[in-house]
Amino acid sequence: MSPLLLFSFVLGYFILLLSVALYTSRNATNESFFIGNRDSNWILVAFGMIGTSLSGVTFVSVPGTVGNLSGDTYNGFGYFQVVLGYIFGYAVIALVLIPLYYRLNLTSIYHYLEQRLGMESYKTGALFFIISRTFGATARLFLVINVLQIFILDEMGIRFEWTTAIILGMILLYTFKGGVKTIVYTDTLQTSFMLLGLLICMGYILSQMNLGLTDAMSRIADQGYARMIDTDWKSRSFILKNLVGGAVIAIAMTGLDQEMMQKNISVRTVRDSQKNIFTFTTIMVIVNLLFLFLGALLYIYMIDQGAHYEGKQFLLNGKNIIGDDLFPDVALNFLPPAMGIIFIIALISALFPSADGALTALTSSFCIDILGIRRNNNLSEAQQQRTRITVHLSFAVVFLLCIMVFKWIDNKSIIGIILDLAGYTYGPLLGLFGFGILTRRTLPKGYGVTAICLLAPAACYALGKFSAELFNGYVIGFEMLLINGMVTFAGLYALSKKRLG
Repeated sequence: MSPLLLFSFVLGYFILLLSVALYTSRNATNESFFIGNRDSNWILVAFGMIGTSLSGVTFVSVPGTVGNLSGDTYNGFGYFQVVLGYIFGYAVIALVLIPLYYRLNLTSIYHYLEQRLGMESYKTGALFFIISRTFGATARLFLVINVLQIFILDEMGIRFEWTTAIILGMILLYTFKGGVKTIVYTDTLQTSFMLLGLLICMGYILSQMNLGLTDAMSRIADQGYARMIDTDWKSRSFILKNLVGGAVIAIAMTGLDQEMMQKNISVRTVRDSQKNIFTFTTIMVIVNLLFLFLGALLYIYMIDQGAHYEGKQFLLNGKNIIGDDLFPDVALNFLPPAMGIIFIIALISALFPSADGALTALTSSFCIDILGIRRNNNLSEAQQQRTRITVHLSFAVVFLLCIMVFKWIDNKSIIGIILDLAGYTYGPLLGLFGFGILTRRTLPKGYGVTAICLLAPAACYALGKFSAELFNGYVIGFEMLLINGMVTFAGLYALSKKRLG
């Protein structure tokens, strides 16, 4: 398929996004950028959040995990254990965190830490969000940009760094003015294209293999891909670890994340925001299951084409297409051109929501939480806007540098990297919010809180590295986030004192 043809669809899609952005950002103010004037439609927010949460990682990496080998068995549907854990985490967000944020009328959720624990905790929490979201967003961006680079732009002679700079420039163009107000609409549009692409690709492969859903599940089970429950307590994917890990990941990466909550608190009322979370949860579970089903179909389809396993590699004509390479390779090299176009549109629909919201939320958090432009009454609306645009551009440069680092690492399964990173970077946030909500104790002024929040991930990294030797073969998995939060909580408790009165 012509790379120029595929690129023209990418360009056309961006023009559509830019048109929506220009329409929705008319008469936009700083209040529109930060919280959408608290007038967002909850249905649009819920649907758009699907695209932000899933991103290109779910679109490419989750299907690829199905055929990855863990020991002598396939991962299969094991990731769904984590997804089931999400349900419990989202319930905590809807019933505990959302009412708290609305009661305090927050623009940045980290203002809760300032009101409850003081300025140092507030700045530390915001800093860890900035670190966490920067790494998470750029890892997601790298995955999709790398696919576009390999299958389209390499053949056009465009270097990877230029591809990255161009895409970041596109995102800047449609987010720099409207912010949250624009993203609520663009994310809804992009989520629609992404899910439509998923369903079309799945339906086409089923038809090519002459399989109905029942027959497809039988073949998936016969191949060994239907495995979902892991009962080995020492394994990284032990079901209890993944359920607990999934719940804590949902709380930390959604409920304590300014990007995700910025959209939720842009809704008019607490009740609408809660409806948003419950709707989002239902769709999220179904969509993840569909992506895993698609992954199993892709592996079986390629086995029918002659692919085979050699060790932990999945080879076709000498090329390893396991993991993140599977779906792009099938869509662009083995399916008709029309399906390749649908894949590219769906892929970039998965790319933009994970990047535009992150860039906007990081800009908001840095301006509000670190620079304090909303607290400085001496700054005019125009001065705040200039500061915001400068920060927005600066984060785009940071994104570019981080993506180049991921290019240097170039791992076969980005979703594993993202969840591992989350265990270390979101842990201190979990500990801070947990301490504030679950205790009535106070923290002293100074740099003790920051020190604890920096030392806890370092201690947990060492623990994770040697866990098998220390705990009779037990390997720490996604529960690292909870352990990190508990270590932070314990450190804060030791530093704290009883509240007077």
